[in-house]
Amino acid sequence: MGIAHIHSRAQVGLAAPPVRVELHLGSGLPGFTIVGLPAPVVRESKERVRAALVQCGFEFPAGRITVNLAPADLPKEGGRFDLAIALAILVASGQLQPQLDLQRLEVYGELALGGEIKPVPGLLLAALHGARLEHRLLIGVGNAAEAQLAGCQRLLVAATLADACALLKGEPVPDTPIQSTGVTAGAPLPDIADVRGQWQGKRALIIAAAGGHSLLMTGPPGAGKSMLAQRLPGLLPPLTHDEALEVAAIDAIAQRRAGVHQFGLRPFRSPHHTASAHALVGGGREARPGEVSLAHRGVLFLDELPEFDRRVLEALREPLESGVVSVSRANLRADYPAAFQLVAAMNPCHCGWLGDPVRRCRCSPPDIERYRRRLSGPLLDRIDLHVTLRRVEAAVLAATSAVPEPGSAQAAQQVALARSAQLQRQGCLNAALPAGGIVERCRPEAAALTLLHRAVEAAALSARATHRLLKVARSIADLEGRPAVVQADVAEALALRVPAGGAGTGH
Repeated sequence: MGIAHIHSRAQVGLAAPPVRVELHLGSGLPGFTIVGLPAPVVRESKERVRAALVQCGFEFPAGRITVNLAPADLPKEGGRFDLAIALAILVASGQLQPQLDLQRLEVYGELALGGEIKPVPGLLLAALHGARLEHRLLIGVGNAAEAQLAGCQRLLVAATLADACALLKGEPVPDTPIQSTGVTAGAPLPDIADVRGQWQGKRALIIAAAGGHSLLMTGPPGAGKSMLAQRLPGLLPPLTHDEALEVAAIDAIAQRRAGVHQFGLRPFRSPHHTASAHALVGGGREARPGEVSLAHRGVLFLDELPEFDRRVLEALREPLESGVVSVSRANLRADYPAAFQLVAAMNPCHCGWLGDPVRRCRCSPPDIERYRRRLSGPLLDRIDLHVTLRRVEAAVLAATSAVPEPGSAQAAQQVALARSAQLQRQGCLNAALPAGGIVERCRPEAAALTLLHRAVEAAALSARATHRLLKVARSIADLEGRPAVVQADVAEALALRVPAGGAGTGH
């Protein structure tokens, strides 16, 4: 009889709780049992382990094998425990005498029938936890790059089960090529100079980037709403290493198998308007993250905003305020970060040509009212910037100028300086300022305050809308390098909050 313990980790939301693979090899009729709340794919590992052991030249024990994945009340998912179970069998049966300390070793890997070690989806989160504890990790070649990104300095990388056993015994194994962890440049981001005309839209986009504000663009088809939204990531500063790890960990949880070359890039998510509430905020049997979490530290673009189901849009209200979303299921709850920048686009009416000087709108007043009522007041109230775009004239599209238009590189420098000033002043972006800090950090000068009071009364703005207007004014002042909010800043913020004759003003 023999007992072996191998350490690993499960995955529950953004947590990677430790799991101890306990194996008992006893006498009696041959059997192989796995307990400890294993999912079906975990229970099936016994067949993969059996075949891998035989193909690698090991003897499969004839006694009764019992595997306990402790703690017993924690659900276990995936094939990540295959390698740990196989090594535990070899240790318990005396076929493997490891020379390394198994108490400070974590093992991850799915086994192929031939003994090859396949990569484990979403290993980055477990690697981050293991790196903090300075544990040694035994993993497959396919997971080596993300483990290095997590900062794991003590890696054992094996291509097969036989190589893993050799590493544990301190024997050399053939060198295995590991994908570089360097971030490649990839395709260049779209440049804001590509958008002709739409000066107000570009200005609103730069202000949104500077303060982390949400933005709603209203305009006819082909006005450039989607083009502007796609250029927002190019205005944002690069992610820090810790932010990039946070984004990559969420990506790993979703098991999207993002390549290493995408590490450090700000997410840009653009779900279709038929997406469900579960797809947007997260859900499913395993409480996976949704689009709002996959857009964390990046941009969530919702095109054709009124075409989304109203219940889906209402689910955005809490993440927009708190930057966190809680996904609850019958026996599982997971909290995911959702600090995204919302950029939305819509037409002024169902046909899209309301107010156009050339194209005639075919919608009746009741149709226009029904179209706009698809967006609730509380949701619009949470959007900081509301800009109305007009159709770009053909002369503007065809015009050429000897002086090139300012591009994303120049705008990104302005944004970086404005964000740096905000972080030095208050430790967060203006959009994330709590209510208690708005009075101190965003208080305008006397003339600006008078203008603000008049506008609030005339437009009947809510307290939330007023606070958001002040934050936008503070971002405008930061872009201009002004220490205080002046009347011009409040006036521009008002023009972007309550556009004359525009739809979706968020009163």
